[in-house]
Amino acid sequence: MTTTSSRSASPTIAFIAEELGVSVPTVSKVLNGRPDVSPATRERVEEALRRHGYKRRRAVTPTGAPPLVDLVIHELGSVWALEIIQGVERAAAEAGVGVVLSTLGGSHHPEQDWLDRVLARRPVGVILVMSRLDPVQRHQLESRSIPFVVVDTDGETPADVATVGSNNWHGGLSATRHLLGLGHRRVAVVSGPDDVLCSRARIDGFRSAHEELRLSVDPGLVRYGNFAVEGGYRQGRELLDRPDRPTAIFAGSDMQALGVLRAARELGLRVPEDLSLVGYDNLPLSAWVDPPLTTVNQPLHEMAATATRMLVDTGTSQGGRLRRVDLATDLVVRGSTAAPPEG
Repeated sequence: MTTTSSRSASPTIAFIAEELGVSVPTVSKVLNGRPDVSPATRERVEEALRRHGYKRRRAVTPTGAPPLVDLVIHELGSVWALEIIQGVERAAAEAGVGVVLSTLGGSHHPEQDWLDRVLARRPVGVILVMSRLDPVQRHQLESRSIPFVVVDTDGETPADVATVGSNNWHGGLSATRHLLGLGHRRVAVVSGPDDVLCSRARIDGFRSAHEELRLSVDPGLVRYGNFAVEGGYRQGRELLDRPDRPTAIFAGSDMQALGVLRAARELGLRVPEDLSLVGYDNLPLSAWVDPPLTTVNQPLHEMAATATRMLVDTGTSQGGRLRRVDLATDLVVRGSTAAPPEG
């Protein structure tokens, strides 16, 4: 029997099995995400794997199975999510890799049964979209040498976690600079959830644009939504019902901008004559609304494709250590913004 004689040596499955008094196949089943192991035994094995720093040399696709990338996204039902999925599928197809899609129903944290299925599939890697792993789940992937990348992270990730995002701060800055440059001085912002990092970064850019001109920001004009149409509509109604309503609104997503647009029309306000409006993402529909939407171009396709290539390359001789990537954003000016109304 091959064992390790000290903790400094690399542990083997046989060593861990002997230490715990279980069989080698039992440890192997836990490593491979097999369900036919009792929860108590599974927990003991996982704890031993963590304690000894066990790491499989690399994730090996099961015999006869095609190579796969696991894509987990917090929710479907939006054009934003479709852009991410298409970007992953395009890059995966170019590399001859399949895609397994999982959704979390709005949650930002996957359940353990999802991870068990991933361990059984042994994919090339995992892409997490606005989702996060807890430390135990992260170790489970790392101990099986399954790399993972977070896309457009929803929170502050550890420095050694690979992420692909865009420069959200610059996006907020450029959108607000544009509105202030047109002469607007009562500019509101409707970002996403306040516990999502990209939402806060866009608002930080909004504030920085004001600071450049030594302008104060009315706290009542800073709102958090949910990146969805209904959130933009609700916040838009509240902002535009004010007697001192803003003359411009920067929405943290194109979908929220559509909600603001509906709220404005219900209140008899014209865009851009009475209200200027900027969105975020540059989704295909933004060029087709009336008026066409000025928006921050976030390269969603390229973000998703970059994350996919990072994972695929890691499994080849070209691959290196996964890294953190921030892609550039830029402003696309269309017909929804203009100088503020006189008076």
